[in-house]
Amino acid sequence: MGCPCALHLETDAQADAQRALAATLAEAERLDRKYSHYRDDSLIAHIAASTGEVVEVDDETAHLLDFAAELHRQSAGLFDITAGALTRLWDAQSGQLPAPAQITQALRSTGWHRVEWQRPRLRLTLPGMRLDLGGVVKEYAADRCAQLCREAGVQSGVVDLGGDLALIGPHCNGAAWIVGIKAPRAPGRSAARIELPRGGLATSGDYERALIVDGRRYSHIVDPRTGYPVTSFASVSVVADSCLVAGAAATLAMLMGSQHGSAYLHELGLPHLCIDGAGEVSGDIARVA
Repeated sequence: MGCPCALHLETDAQADAQRALAATLAEAERLDRKYSHYRDDSLIAHIAASTGEVVEVDDETAHLLDFAAELHRQSAGLFDITAGALTRLWDAQSGQLPAPAQITQALRSTGWHRVEWQRPRLRLTLPGMRLDLGGVVKEYAADRCAQLCREAGVQSGVVDLGGDLALIGPHCNGAAWIVGIKAPRAPGRSAARIELPRGGLATSGDYERALIVDGRRYSHIVDPRTGYPVTSFASVSVVADSCLVAGAAATLAMLMGSQHGSAYLHELGLPHLCIDGAGEVSGDIARVA
């Protein structure tokens, strides 16, 4: 998953805990292998290499593509999984800014409207098109792992994939888990905390995977219309019934920017916390005392 991951389980049954751990590790590895944007042997790489050809996808992939297509529609094109060529240009590991010509070239192969999608058949119509499911797969994986833990017999715990959380269930005594939200500009400190008995929490921000050049920070979240990273909040955290929904809402708020992102989350009625570059906090998740 390209990030620190953790599994917190609360159970008296050691065998159930071992089954839950094994299932979680296997599922996270399976989804990373299948959907990684950075592997040459992933399904995403196979689809990119099949440009112009019809690829028939499985039900799981079709579900994720339908979800992404709906987000694209609701956001008027802001959420676009065809921005894979752009997000690769702004990868934090590169250490350098892409040239304007590279951005222009990547933009020519970006746009969900250029994809032919009729479930279960997918066709990328232009050379250089590349899907990036990074905005949905990690959160989907957290939800899947939580469900597998429940099926293994563990009803209390938290799946944590890089700070995106899916609750297996509350503590054995029914109490909620206390979850901290990182302060984006103060490593090791929390900006807020919240009690979570169930559901999911996801955070989108510019502090974990940002490209920093000459002291300037460039977010890994790229506007598919301009080809450049968004200038927005430092982080947005959202609570929802699932980690997948929370992550989609947080990413959309980042893409919408500080002027419209908060209003969008208020309209959805989802508990959230927005932190700007100066550390100012807004939203309805309580701050740490």
